[in-house]
Amino acid sequence: MAYQSLYRRYRPRRFSDVRGQEHVVRALRNAVRDERVGHAYLFSGPRGTGKTSTARILAKALNCEDLDGGEPDGTCDSCLAIDAGTSYDVQELDAASNNKVEDVRDLIARVALGSPGRTKVYILDEVHMLTAAASASLLKTLEEPPDHVVFVLATTDPQKVLDTIRSRTQHFEFHLLSAEELSEHVAWVIHDAGLDLPDDVIEYVVRQGKGSARDTLSALDQVAAAGGVLDRGDAVIDLLDAIAAGDAGRSLVAVADAVSSGRDPRVLGEAVLARLRDIFLLRMGASTDHLPPGDIDKVQAWADQLGDRATTRALEEVGDALLEMRQAPDPRIPLEVALVKITRVAGDTSIDGLAARVAALEAAVASGAAASPAATPPSLATPVAPAAPRPGAPAPRPAATAAPSTPAPSAPSPSAEPASSSGRPADIARAQLAAQRAQRGGGGSRPGPSRPASASPTAAPASAPEPTPAPSEPGPTSAPAPTSAPAPESEPTSAGAESAPTTAGGSMPDPDGLTALWTESVLPGLGGLAKAMYSAGHFTEVQGSTAVFALPNEVHRQKCEQKLGEVEAALSARIGSPVKLRLVVEADGSGGGTAPDGSPATPAPADEDHLGGADVHDLDDAPDAPSGGLAALTEAFPGSELVE
Repeated sequence: MAYQSLYRRYRPRRFSDVRGQEHVVRALRNAVRDERVGHAYLFSGPRGTGKTSTARILAKALNCEDLDGGEPDGTCDSCLAIDAGTSYDVQELDAASNNKVEDVRDLIARVALGSPGRTKVYILDEVHMLTAAASASLLKTLEEPPDHVVFVLATTDPQKVLDTIRSRTQHFEFHLLSAEELSEHVAWVIHDAGLDLPDDVIEYVVRQGKGSARDTLSALDQVAAAGGVLDRGDAVIDLLDAIAAGDAGRSLVAVADAVSSGRDPRVLGEAVLARLRDIFLLRMGASTDHLPPGDIDKVQAWADQLGDRATTRALEEVGDALLEMRQAPDPRIPLEVALVKITRVAGDTSIDGLAARVAALEAAVASGAAASPAATPPSLATPVAPAAPRPGAPAPRPAATAAPSTPAPSAPSPSAEPASSSGRPADIARAQLAAQRAQRGGGGSRPGPSRPASASPTAAPASAPEPTPAPSEPGPTSAPAPTSAPAPESEPTSAGAESAPTTAGGSMPDPDGLTALWTESVLPGLGGLAKAMYSAGHFTEVQGSTAVFALPNEVHRQKCEQKLGEVEAALSARIGSPVKLRLVVEADGSGGGTAPDGSPATPAPADEDHLGGADVHDLDDAPDAPSGGLAALTEAFPGSELVE
C-alpha cells in the first residue's frame, strides 16, 4: 500500500475527533440528534481547521445506520463508503475549478436524483470562487432544495461570498487551534505512528503550523522524513534580535544569509511580520495561545526591549515593505530599507522617530539609569543650548533695561550701546544699527517724528542737545524697573520746560506751559496714528478751557478731527480738568488761517530763532539719512558677504 500522509491518515472521522471547534461540533451533533438539521450550512475559517472534514462527518451522521447520540459509529457500510470516497450520498465539488454557470446548472440537474442513503449531501469547497452568474443560478435551489438534500458550503474568504447566499445558510466559523491543543495532538500522532523523534520537534512543528492542524501535520511529515529538525539557523530569530538591539548591520547580514540559503525575501518578511505581531499582542496584553510555551519567553524578551511605539513602527515598516515588494525589481531592497529604518532610530527625523527617542529617554530616566553617550543619540544626549552671539557682537543685556539717553557724538558711552536681550541675530543687528546711527548723527536710539521749525514758538535751536533725565534711584530689588516711553528725540523741548509743569488745582496753563506739557508728556503717550498726525501742529493760544491748535492745511485738520477725542482725553487727564481743542489751519506757515467756524485764526507767535533771515544756501547740510534695507543689514554684520 502506498504511504499516506499524516494529515490524511489522522483526519477526524467522528465529531469527537475534531479539535478546537467545540462550538461547531456541539451545534451539529445536537441538530442531528434532535433531527433539526438545516438544509444549507456555510463553514468558514482558515485553512486546515477542519471545515471539509466536519462536512464529511455531518454526511456520515445523516446516513449512519447505527447513530449514537448524534455521533456516527464509523463502522457501518455508509460510514466506510464515505471514508473511502465511494459513497453516492456525498457529492463534493471544487468550486475553484468548477465555477462556471454550466457547472452549477449540471449540479442542479442532478439534485433531484435519489441516493441509497437517507440524505444526499453536496459539499462545495471554496465556494467564494464561484462567479457572480454561477452564484445567482444556485440561489433558488439553495433556498428550497429537495427534502433529501443538504448543502454544505466551505470557504476561507466568507466576505467574498454573496450576501444572498450567506442569508440562505447557517454560518459556522472555524478558528485556528491553540499551541497547547496542537502540541497535544502532535504528541499523540508521534506516539500512535511510532515515530522516533526528539522532544524539540513538537515545538518546531507547532510553530511552523501557525494554528493549522493540517499544516502542523505536514511539517511533522517533513521532519519525520529528515529524521529531525534541520539546523539551518533561524533567520527570523536573528532578524528579531537585530531589531530589538537596534543593529542595522546585523539585520542586513541576516537577510543576506537567509536569501543565500534559499529563503524568499517575501516569505522571510511575512515571517518577521508574524513575529512582530506576536510581540505586539504580548505588549497589548492580548491572547497568545497560538504561541508554544518555549516561544513565550523569547517573545517576551523582544517585547521588553522594543516597547509599544517601536513595535508598532516596526509592524508598519515591514508591512509597507511587503506591499512594495510586488513592484520592486529586487524584493530584498524594500525589506532591507525597512530594517534600516527600524534599527536606525537616531537618524529618523520624523515625528514617530523623535517620539520613539523621547520615549527611550523617558524610560531610562524612569528606571533611574542615566543615559550614556554611547547609548543615547547625540541629538538627545546633548542639551540644546541657546545660540551664542558671534565674536565681536555686543553682549546681551536684560530685556527690561531702558534705552540710555543719547550719548555725545564724539565718544559714545559703552552703556549706551544697544544690546539684545537674547543672542538672536535679528536683535544683534538692530542693536548695532542703533549704535552706528548714534555715532554717525549723534541722534538717539530711534528717530522721533519731525515737524517744521516754525511749528513750536518755544522750540530750542537745532544744535542744542536734548537734556538727559536723571536716573532714578534703584529700588529694593535688583531687577530694573520698566521705563516709560521716551519723548521724540528729534523734537527738543525748551530750556524752561525740562519737567512737565504742574498746574494748581487743575487750572489751564499758558500757551508756553501747555506746549511744554504737550511735548514732554502728552504727545509721547498718544497712539501711533494720533501721535504722527498731531506732531505737525502747535498751540497758538489758550481761551479758558479751550486750546487753539494750528495745523498745516485743511486736509490735515480733517484727519486730526478723527482723533480729537483721544487727544482731548489725554490732555484732560494730564492737566486734571476738562480741556477742549479747537483745530485751526495756519496760513502760509505764519500761524494765520481760519477756524472751522469761519472766524480768523490767531496767528502763531514768530520764532525768534527761526532762520533769522539767513539765506538757506548758507546753512550746513544735514547728516546723511541712516541707511536701510540690505545696506543696513550688511553694516550690522561687519565682515559679512551678501550671497543672494
